[in-house]
Amino acid sequence: MPLDHAYCDTFRGKTILVTGGTGSIGREIVTQLLACEPAAIRILSRNENNQFAMWNSLQHYPNVRFLLGDIRDKERLVRAVEGVHVVFHAAALKHVPLCEYNPFEAVKTNVLGTQHLIEAALDSDVERLIAINTDKSVSPINTMGATKLLAEKLVSAATLYKGPHPTICANVRFGNVIGSNGSVLPLFIEQAKRGGPLTVTDASMVRFFMTIPQAVSLVLDAAVAAKGGETFILKMPVMRVMDLAQAVIDLLAPGMDLPIICTGARPGEKLHEELMTPEEAIHAEEREAMYVVRPWGGSPTETPAVPLSTRHIPAMTIPEIRDYLLRHRLIEPVRIAARVA
Repeated sequence: MPLDHAYCDTFRGKTILVTGGTGSIGREIVTQLLACEPAAIRILSRNENNQFAMWNSLQHYPNVRFLLGDIRDKERLVRAVEGVHVVFHAAALKHVPLCEYNPFEAVKTNVLGTQHLIEAALDSDVERLIAINTDKSVSPINTMGATKLLAEKLVSAATLYKGPHPTICANVRFGNVIGSNGSVLPLFIEQAKRGGPLTVTDASMVRFFMTIPQAVSLVLDAAVAAKGGETFILKMPVMRVMDLAQAVIDLLAPGMDLPIICTGARPGEKLHEELMTPEEAIHAEEREAMYVVRPWGGSPTETPAVPLSTRHIPAMTIPEIRDYLLRHRLIEPVRIAARVA
């Protein structure tokens, strides 16, 4: 999905840092921005194997730099942001059960790491810092969501105390990024290829979904439009996870009665997700493709936006999900169906 001319004008000739740059979202940010002829893109992550794989695919770009490092290490961040104009912050611990069992590890990465990055960005007078967040930060019941709520608050609050520094800080808030590393769709595809069963934690579970290109489009929109402190939220479809599993079976193993089994909700897992709280909705602006929650001190909207929850939005039907998966090229039914057979 190429960027339009306006986007490229924003990023052309700039030095850009992407934390967590070897993950699904980070890689797509890098791929899209390379088309804009930036002066340099620095890819920071702690995963050596992913760094090496990405280096192999991008080594013909002379303006790409690969930085091994952890956002917990402030000294590493100070060096990484030197001379940087724009920071995209995608590094995080994101798996709910692992964060439940290792809570302070989530704090060290999602909270302390984010604060280290904010301070390094302010000290280097970075122009823009866009942090990637999750709908699990809304009314959180799990450790991951709570740490991402704090991370989001830290980014927004930097607008209040940054003083003379020019840095504009803002958040984007994602739903489930379908097809990304660790998401449920690759699991369902692999389970269907093996002939089942497909595993769903709870039959009642409902989620907001977005594709990787849609997620990155939201990030880049935010980088261009942010004034400071906002949270940008994409309008997204809702799917029942059970229906998504059935749609995968329909496409990969048509006519086969592959079982779907429920394994029980995992620690910290919600049945429903929300994209904003009622309090945030009072200060939310509705745009064509997104909502923008205005920062501190924003006056209430004349017509408050309706709080967005999977409880209140009709879910896609199974035929609609099948069409969605095919339209966004998230599945290849013929080739994989042959393997199942």
